[in-house]
Amino acid sequence: MDCVFCRLLREDTGRWVAREADVCAFTPLNPLAPGHTLVVPTRHYAGVLDTPPEVLAASMSLVQRLAAAMRAALAAPGVNVLSASGPGSEQSVPHLHFHVVPRWVDDGISTWPTGTSRHRLVGDPGEMLADALLHLDRTRT
Repeated sequence: MDCVFCRLLREDTGRWVAREADVCAFTPLNPLAPGHTLVVPTRHYAGVLDTPPEVLAASMSLVQRLAAAMRAALAAPGVNVLSASGPGSEQSVPHLHFHVVPRWVDDGISTWPTGTSRHRLVGDPGEMLADALLHLDRTRT
């Protein structure tokens, strides 16, 4: 497999913001905003479903710390945390990653979807999810 993020890690060619045992952060080549940073696990995991919970926790911890750093260093009052995972999600690199994008009032960009999905389900999606979570939780214990 030739994963671009794994190659950055292996060849140490990223523009690193942070490097830790389980996760790292680097600035992308084409940032959405000044300070836009990607947080990725240091081992290859394609998406959120195959990433161990402790690596997800380490990723979110770094995302949170980056958001605080963006507020302190860049005077960004807000951030967007963006991630796509799996088929149909528009995931551009099949290695779990989180975009942390600093935001300022009236900065001229929008990272929020403007439309809604055409996909339809039979039944109440909220109830279906609640039932699935109960089932998953029972099978893990």
